[in-house]
Amino acid sequence: MDKEYKTVIEPGTGEYVEKKSRFIGYIRHVESEEEADSFITEIKKKHYDARHNCSAYSVGEDKVIQRFSDDGEPGGTAGKPILEVITGNGLHNVCIVVTRYFGGTLLGTGGLVRSYTEAAKECIADTVVVTKKCIIPLKVCTNYNDFGKLQYIFGQEGINIRDTDYGENVMLTAEVYVDDIERIARILDDRLDKDIELGFHAHNNQQLAFALCIRFVEMMDHSDRNIILDATLSGMGRGAGNATTELVASYLDRK
Repeated sequence: MDKEYKTVIEPGTGEYVEKKSRFIGYIRHVESEEEADSFITEIKKKHYDARHNCSAYSVGEDKVIQRFSDDGEPGGTAGKPILEVITGNGLHNVCIVVTRYFGGTLLGTGGLVRSYTEAAKECIADTVVVTKKCIIPLKVCTNYNDFGKLQYIFGQEGINIRDTDYGENVMLTAEVYVDDIERIARILDDRLDKDIELGFHAHNNQQLAFALCIRFVEMMDHSDRNIILDATLSGMGRGAGNATTELVASYLDRK
């Protein structure tokens, strides 16, 4: 996925009428396939008496997942046009459902495509579109002496600490914009002890995990910093992290 994307922050609803057939569009922000499926189910229950509830969505943090359903309409006349409205507007992490109440007149392929397209556009027009930057979790393992200093740095940079684990050392997971991760890592490298460990978690994208590992290695090539090659890529199987680490090791051997 790109370093920034457009999405909606509030639900929206819009309606389009073609030859007495009503097309009611709904849009909502979702961040997973499960949330999208739940939203689709919710609309289907609301309009249980409708002929069709067609849908499309685009979700995912690093690996973009796009799905659509014609829900009984002729293939390519409903779900795909809705998805094309989503992608045409550069939207991500959204789901649109368009409910159709049949008006008694067949609309034909062109009429269906136009109607589902217009209903999708209407519900987008009813909400607010915003641009969001992509965030990647940055892991930092430090000693207790540097813990306070680390919190101060993150506070200065406006970085949210998602999770803190206390053990022999302290492990923080912070939310950092992808564009800022190298700059933040350099700040930590300059201002904290050398026994700090830096790492990250790239959810579904082994290519991103590999690229970030390489950036970290090259950035700290002349330091004594330890690097956590944490590529626990959810949804890609347990071997994905090892595969990324092996890629990095191969890269270093070729240097």
